[in-house]
Amino acid sequence: MTDKPRRGRPPKTTAEDWERAALAAVAAGGVAAVSVEALAAGLGTTKGSFYWHFANREALIAAALRRWEVEHTEMLAGYLETVADPMERLRYTLPGALADEHGSTVALTLLADAADPEVGAAIARVTARRVGLLERAFTDLGFDQRRARMRAQAAYAVYLGTAALRRGAPESAPEANADYATEVLEMLSGVSGEVRAASAPRQDGLRK
Repeated sequence: MTDKPRRGRPPKTTAEDWERAALAAVAAGGVAAVSVEALAAGLGTTKGSFYWHFANREALIAAALRRWEVEHTEMLAGYLETVADPMERLRYTLPGALADEHGSTVALTLLADAADPEVGAAIARVTARRVGLLERAFTDLGFDQRRARMRAQAAYAVYLGTAALRRGAPESAPEANADYATEVLEMLSGVSGEVRAASAPRQDGLRK
């Protein structure tokens, strides 16, 4: 946010509105698609609203990345820490992620911008955190550390690969349904049975 004194009434458009609009732009076209003018038009506001909340475009992108990291990884981690059963953790995490056709677009698109230092740092933190959550679940299922790590990496690779197929070659992509999630989870865990999302407070899990 800007350090300059601000005068007048606060705009109706909030910092959160700008951050969410920026993430939507990233999902559609990468970081290059984050244009203050275009976002203002989409939000039905002015650039003055933007400068009330942010010093510049870079500050907006940094704030949007922080929101993405907290809402779509750290909140998930906080919930999973309360679930003792590792299969319940996997059932809550993977089915929604694999069945969602749109949710992983931010993560997938940001990978293409990973050369940007701030984007790359956010991607590295989020990926390490997500893979770590999966690895812990597989470890708690009884896999040794090496195999748990590989299965966690495979699960995350399937998540991103599924998203890439749905975006670039939808005719070859798996259907967004529980059957696909069931097959993936059974292959990775070795545990058969119907996959269902665990009951929990509404979150987006790994979906973005």
